[in-house]
Amino acid sequence: MSIREMLEEREKKFLSPHAQLSSQSRGRRVPEEECSIRPAFQHDRDRIIHSKAFRRLKHKTQVFLIPGGDHYRTRLTHTLEVAQIARTMAKALCLNEDLTEAIALGHDLGHTPFGHAGEDILNEICPGGFRHSAQSLRVVDFLEREGRGLNLTFEVRDGILKHSKGKGDLIADDPRDMPATYEGRLVRVADIIAYINHDLDDAMRAGLISPRDIPADCTAELGDSHGKRIDAMVRDILEQSLGSDPPKIAPSRRKLEAMVKLRDFLYERVYDLPTVHGDFLKSAKILRELYAHFLDHREEFRKEAGEAFIHEPIERSIADFIAGMTDRYALKLYEKIFLPQPWMIL
Repeated sequence: MSIREMLEEREKKFLSPHAQLSSQSRGRRVPEEECSIRPAFQHDRDRIIHSKAFRRLKHKTQVFLIPGGDHYRTRLTHTLEVAQIARTMAKALCLNEDLTEAIALGHDLGHTPFGHAGEDILNEICPGGFRHSAQSLRVVDFLEREGRGLNLTFEVRDGILKHSKGKGDLIADDPRDMPATYEGRLVRVADIIAYINHDLDDAMRAGLISPRDIPADCTAELGDSHGKRIDAMVRDILEQSLGSDPPKIAPSRRKLEAMVKLRDFLYERVYDLPTVHGDFLKSAKILRELYAHFLDHREEFRKEAGEAFIHEPIERSIADFIAGMTDRYALKLYEKIFLPQPWMIL
């Protein structure tokens, strides 16, 4: 028996009947020989961590555009916080931690530079629209490894695609909008727990709000600190899930109302604040002009983007390239293309 098979047998003995077993995965897009050491979802997690797209997350905006302080979140630290929260719940519910972590680490690989402003502008200008969750799936299916993709399992791909809710309902009314596994549903909930709390924390760090500004009923329901709020949300979801069969993977009505109210508060007082939103309007201009320039200068685009992004239609290829940029790369590229450059002294 291989190490992988021993670990798969351990899953069968110790995981919940509702957990997704590695040995019962619905498989990969392209069949391949299994690793003799790692079960399928652990193998997927490792492929994501070692991908270029994952490393680029450290230079992609979470909320504040290229912040000067060292302690503001980036898209990478957001991803790590989601993974930690999701794994905590998966362990308590005896669900598959490797699958949970793989989905969490891969869920934002397709996020654009400049946060949701970048997503909004690509959605506006790209034929067929743009969603970062669908783009994350494109990254792992087609764009990584010079166009070969990571060839992940169905369960990880499904969780990545269906993690996002935006301003929509946390728990979707249509079951088809929810991940197929309980692990994927955990990540969907962990995502909102993470960003609500760390965006509040960063907004206070930036001086945009104070603890007194947070709605009093939310503080009474969830707590008055970053750690207390996360603890309250996680405990509530675990209580709801452990008290139902199959697991509910959803907050109670009161906690859900408080979470939604905090999310709305962030949109009103942080995300849509003119001082914050103004920078993203400038960044939207950068992406719009880069897209238009490459559409008109296709040979220049091919030279800049490389072979991994040479596919048809050209509009999709340019969108893939721009979506993969870090904030600083987009700024430097814009400067190189559109701004006068100093002459070199030879």
